[in-house]
Amino acid sequence: MVKKGTALYSIVHFKCPYCREGEFFLAHPYNLRRAGDLHERCPKCNGRYTIEPGFYYGAMYVSYALGVAIAVTIWVAFLVLAPDAAPHWIVGTVGAVILLASPYLYALSRIIWANMFLAGRGPGGLPPKEEE
Repeated sequence: MVKKGTALYSIVHFKCPYCREGEFFLAHPYNLRRAGDLHERCPKCNGRYTIEPGFYYGAMYVSYALGVAIAVTIWVAFLVLAPDAAPHWIVGTVGAVILLASPYLYALSRIIWANMFLAGRGPGGLPPKEEE
């Protein structure tokens, strides 16, 4: 079980990277009309989710890594469990899983990116001020 208040909890449950309680997305990842739409600020702590234009472009790299990890896992599973499977079945299965999982992977990559770069900042999106 993932402990509440941790970064992993924030990622798994799509919660605010600052307070880890408020909702991050406006809708479920498979609501394709609103897929990827974020709240401008956290409903609980008022933290900004976008600190600069294009901030989430880097999430593409996270999404790519997740996709490659899934593809390699499926490929190895086929090699172990069904070594005589034709390559077109393996590629087709990988393609179908990636296609069906893509809305979730898109949302997951954005929340991982936000937790990597926003968690150490104050709720306003700026680094915390040091006490003098």
